[in-house]
Amino acid sequence: MKYIQLFLIVILIIPSSADAQRRRSRQAPAPPPVHDSLFHGLKWRNIGPFRGGRSVASSGVVKEPMTYYMGSTGGGVWKTTDDGITWTNISDGHFKTGTVGAIAVSESNPNLVVVGMGEHAARGVMTSMGDGVYKSTDAGKTWKHIGLEFTRHISDVVIHPTNPDIIFVAAQGAQYGPSEDRGIYRSADGGQNWEKVLYLDDTTGASSLSMDMKNPLILYAAMWQHRRYPWTMESGGPMSGLFKSTDGGLTWDKIKEGLPKEFGKAGISVSRANPERVFAVIEADGEKGG
Repeated sequence: MKYIQLFLIVILIIPSSADAQRRRSRQAPAPPPVHDSLFHGLKWRNIGPFRGGRSVASSGVVKEPMTYYMGSTGGGVWKTTDDGITWTNISDGHFKTGTVGAIAVSESNPNLVVVGMGEHAARGVMTSMGDGVYKSTDAGKTWKHIGLEFTRHISDVVIHPTNPDIIFVAAQGAQYGPSEDRGIYRSADGGQNWEKVLYLDDTTGASSLSMDMKNPLILYAAMWQHRRYPWTMESGGPMSGLFKSTDGGLTWDKIKEGLPKEFGKAGISVSRANPERVFAVIEADGEKGG
């Protein structure tokens, strides 16, 4: 009889405790709403580095919220591990050139950093051309040059989210003359070998590249027909366009619906939250651009 009574008591206590917990959770106050007025006191400030010059390349590191890399247009690659309070140059003595066009850090291996050289924003006071691609496997302590020396100006580097051996490079190419080293390049072995998977002609380079990180077989590229002269910039033409690949970059189709027939430089990005949503910024005549 004692065992039966104890059994009944235990059965009665358990649901009673669960009911109390449910009552407490129902009574928990909702978090206060966040109003824009709370942020009016925030101001932008320069966190350096103060000797790097302007920058067109930067990258954070997944699961390391205080670590960032920045590539300047004349001062190489800089790194911070304390949210920008201090910066250290990690390319001096390793790189042959100092102008950086793109940086990517592997999402599956934070020690893998890939840098594409050559400022890609064509302008009258551009710094020197780049010399291809550099790779680090120890978070920037040491570097190895992995090719594409004649791409000159690289606009984007993209690393596959789960297979860090798959790397894409968007090469804008030489500024002042025709070059067959433009286009989208793909490596399946960590940069030991490269295949040019999208090429239009010797005056049309790749100005932007974006991967659907939820389905890495899907990529979007912006191709830019352009040439720089000492006295002017020639931008746009019939070869410029947006392209999509659904087989991991092996083949590409031109996107036409809803776009200007001819345009200049473009940037493209697929949403991480909703890959059905793709954004493009396009240089075109009048109200066609934007």
